[in-house]
Amino acid sequence: MVRWSCALLLAIVSVVSHGEPAVSQWRAEVLKAAARAGVPESALAVAAIPLDGPGRAQYFNADIPFSPASTMKLVTTYAALEILGPTFRWHTRLYTDGERRGNTLRGNLYLVSGGDPKLTEERLWLLLRDLRAQGIERINGDLILDDSYFYLPATWPLFDDDGGNPYAPYLVEPDAMITNFNLHHLRARAENDQVQLWATPAIASLRLENQLRVAEPGMCPGARSLSWVPVADEDGSVTLTVSGALPSGCEVSHYMSLLPPDEYTGALLRALWENLGGRWTGDHYRGVLVAGTQLLATTSSPDLVSVVRDINKYSNNPMARQLYLTIGAQNRIAGDPNDFAATERVLREWLALKGVPVKGLVLDNGSGLSRIERLTARQLALMLQQAWRSPFAAEMIASMPLVAMDGTMRSRLRDTDMAGEGHIKTGSLRGVRAIAGFARDKRQTTWAVVLLVNHSGGPVSSALLDRMLAALRVSGAAITISER
Repeated sequence: MVRWSCALLLAIVSVVSHGEPAVSQWRAEVLKAAARAGVPESALAVAAIPLDGPGRAQYFNADIPFSPASTMKLVTTYAALEILGPTFRWHTRLYTDGERRGNTLRGNLYLVSGGDPKLTEERLWLLLRDLRAQGIERINGDLILDDSYFYLPATWPLFDDDGGNPYAPYLVEPDAMITNFNLHHLRARAENDQVQLWATPAIASLRLENQLRVAEPGMCPGARSLSWVPVADEDGSVTLTVSGALPSGCEVSHYMSLLPPDEYTGALLRALWENLGGRWTGDHYRGVLVAGTQLLATTSSPDLVSVVRDINKYSNNPMARQLYLTIGAQNRIAGDPNDFAATERVLREWLALKGVPVKGLVLDNGSGLSRIERLTARQLALMLQQAWRSPFAAEMIASMPLVAMDGTMRSRLRDTDMAGEGHIKTGSLRGVRAIAGFARDKRQTTWAVVLLVNHSGGPVSSALLDRMLAALRVSGAAITISER
């Protein structure tokens, strides 16, 4: 939580009170704060454009490509709203190449994915319930998982994470066959003289080895205090061994991505079918839908507006990457080597039509979870200016976290009067902090604002960017940052 010193607030107010001479004082305060954080001027980029009231556009290091971290999601989501349309939906369908005899389906079942970034366990259950409602109880055949919607290269650069947990939810790689975010929700609860351990969803491909013990009553620990060790088995399943001590009366919760998407999805569908009272013989594997099949059931995603909101409010990396590839898949042309390349081509053409320069822009996966993605503060601010003018401005703005109220901004700037006065997307990587979005000053002028810090020389605090955003709120049109 950031607390604002009287000295800093007085310095900001003096900009308004004394006009141009105070500009250097405001700038000095900002740079002094950066210096205290060990951040040199060269590591800071700023762009701010007034949208509906008085003010002068402000730039500082605005044409130098910086890592944007998760503020890159603004490019992906706004482009998707305009290119795919706010009512776009993903569809997942079940087909069969067999025939029904009584309550038995004799033949293979095909799950044909449309790259849905939010194909949850609940929606899969409803999809299979529709199949059961048709009177089918037994399936004698294989489950074939058709993931051909995305055209992916054989290999692509993986994110070089430094968190020490390759099973973290945010590291789930894009795949047309992803369901339920490819995650397991693991929980352990200590009661009396034993510790219960269970996983949701409960599927045969994940085996739990419970080596937990009950500790003396005390403060409840976090999930990281326990050991979570997965080991891949020869049959494609995973055995997860959980060990450590948990005080009686305590419960911990942990999310992990432990299985390949095809194994996870195949096992999940089989488990859901059995929970619905059905029986299934056969195996599951990746393949392609054959000719002459019959459509049995369909599930459709929420509209794109809802998906964009989830991505921006909570900075969901897997969903952003699925969306990024969808733009390419929907606009693929001959000559595009894969959907990553197709998306990059489409986005560059779209930005150019919007009047946003693309020099220095480096695209990777559209989520910001990348060590190579780059853009300039000016590019992102100009794109936000275009978003403000877009027919879908309301949908885009509402998708972004409200300052001091929700999403990734819920706990930031609470000690100011900025609650609800800005829609700001955050970004964070090792050595990178970023914010971008829309904020109002005291004169009720709305600004498109971008603040980027790239500093590999030490830890970077979000507090510096929060101070600059608060300064914009107080000073507004009176602030001028020298062009550099």
